[in-house]
Amino acid sequence: MSYEFIALMMFSTMMVMLLTGQRVFGAIGIVAVTSALFLWGDGGSEMAFSAAMKLMKWYPLLTLPLFVYMGYMLSESGIADDLYKMFHVWMGPLNGGLAIGTIVLMVVISAMNGLSVAGMAIGATIALPELLRRGYDKVMVTGVIQAGSSLGILVPPSVVLVLYGMIARQPIGQLWLAGVLPGLMMASLFILYIVVRCWLQPELGPPLPKAERQVSWGVKLRLLQAGILPLLIFFSMTGLFVMGVTSLVESSAVGAVAATLAALFKRRLTSTVLDNTVRKTLGVSCMFMWIIMAALAFGAVFDGLGAVKAIEALFLEKWGLSPWEVLIMMQLSYIIMGMFLDDTAMLVIVAPLYVPLVGVLGFDLVWYGVLYTITCQIAYMTPPFGYNLFLMRAMAPPEITLPDIYRSIIPFVLVMTLGLAIVIIFPEIALWLPGQLYGR
Repeated sequence: MSYEFIALMMFSTMMVMLLTGQRVFGAIGIVAVTSALFLWGDGGSEMAFSAAMKLMKWYPLLTLPLFVYMGYMLSESGIADDLYKMFHVWMGPLNGGLAIGTIVLMVVISAMNGLSVAGMAIGATIALPELLRRGYDKVMVTGVIQAGSSLGILVPPSVVLVLYGMIARQPIGQLWLAGVLPGLMMASLFILYIVVRCWLQPELGPPLPKAERQVSWGVKLRLLQAGILPLLIFFSMTGLFVMGVTSLVESSAVGAVAATLAALFKRRLTSTVLDNTVRKTLGVSCMFMWIIMAALAFGAVFDGLGAVKAIEALFLEKWGLSPWEVLIMMQLSYIIMGMFLDDTAMLVIVAPLYVPLVGVLGFDLVWYGVLYTITCQIAYMTPPFGYNLFLMRAMAPPEITLPDIYRSIIPFVLVMTLGLAIVIIFPEIALWLPGQLYGR
């Protein structure tokens, strides 16, 4: 039996297990350990143990629970509610103004959280009812919230980029900086679409009534205070890290402490908030750790089989594809997998194959991390089983049906595909900022 056939069997078995509803880490880990035992006998049983030890020795892994804790603390303490009130008053007089404010809110939440789930929860529970009550088109605003929440995995401190950096062995700081301009560009494209759409069809996003627009400048300026705390948290965390004052782990600790102090300052640090935050942080962190450990074991077996070399020979020698054609094919495979899997599962399944191949093709691995993340954003909203589609269905009110949700994402998927194409054609959009600070 050839090693290429064994690699194909491993991948196929893992996909079948995932499609039957098995947990991601269980499917990946079992296939890795079983294959190691089959190939190398009793010595293969050390594979999972070695992966666990490697995981526990990764000092940057401490950033994961700290960033997750920070995001949940800000969400549970209601600081996001205050932000939306500010955007409501400042952006409400414009056609589509509340939808634009929702995108800006999502950018701010992304800069404090690093997860798309938190943005989706905040948008669906705070912004969506308000937008519907103001007469906004339900299909458009459903797409706005799904697209806006997807920014959480691109804008720093993106947890997905942290995971990519760990698996691809790339500097987290450079990956974060590489995500800044593409993330802001994507948000700007969303806002541009909303402005043009509401200009052509004003009934989709009516402005606030005159009575509600008559707010004194004193009130407007006081509402701006809602943005001070998030700005301080973001600067204390990301700003100090970029300036070299703190390390990555220290930066995550500063963010977690700052979020806790912000909740205390707002007098919202109750036992319920703290309990919910810690429980959710523990659940998400343990899930990620199990998945990373399984991915390390799976990647070690694949590397031992020489599967990466085999795929490289298949694409470049047998099929005669150019590096750019291989890159595009890899991105299309992410979108297809995203119809069934979440971003973490996609990363750990194909990282052992794609990351070394990207390096062989001569592409920058930091730039590719941004491409992977944007493609995950698109895959999140791709029918029939996009991750964000079902999150929205679970959180949306009854009047928003699944067909509404499917229709809502079509223009935003097209906008995100345009954004992906721009970053592919102009890599400096992602690499300019890391180059300025790290001299890449």
